Amino acid sequence: MKELLRTTDPTMIPFVSALLAGEDIACFAMDVHMSALEGSLGILPRRLMVRDQDLFIARAILRDHDIAFES
Repeated sequence: MKELLRTTDPTMIPFVSALLAGEDIACFAMDVHMSALEGSLGILPRRLMVRDQDLFIARAILRDHDIAFES
């Protein structure tokens, strides 16, 4: 699996997951329960992972929706 997105915005992971699900791209959110450790401050980034073969098209979907990601 490859990292598609890393963000501290708690709304971004569900939004991008829904976009990917609409295109039948499986994804896995990591670090979503870290807020319990950080005290719900939102300082630890959450990550969204996709399969290696889906990374190119997933990045294209993010670009189409003007969502910034690290390449």
